[in-house]
Amino acid sequence: MSTHDTIDPPVKLSSSAADRIKDIVTQMNSDKKMLRVAVNGGGCSGFQYSFDLEDTQNPDDVAVMNNGATLLVDQISLLYLAGSEIDYVNDLIGASFQIKNPNATASCSCGSSFAV
Repeated sequence: MSTHDTIDPPVKLSSSAADRIKDIVTQMNSDKKMLRVAVNGGGCSGFQYSFDLEDTQNPDDVAVMNNGATLLVDQISLLYLAGSEIDYVNDLIGASFQIKNPNATASCSCGSSFAV
């Protein structure tokens, strides 16, 4: 099990994303307290991101913590997400988690799929 705090995490979790994770967990009143970000095949650009709440950290997960929130990434997804930042943006066109991924060579207009 790997745990990374603020010292060079392989994936960064912004403060606004951490706050939103805590809000979602509180609103759902659930045992699921961690956000899992994964990369799966599919989407219009070849790969797509998925977000799920989890209650268990797997032994090979990387856990990134910020301000009381935990982000989980499995080892295979980490290959595609290394160096990325998970952010939460609330603007005029809507609110969503966004991934700033330096490994993506192309992405779709909605930002939920990408190519490497």
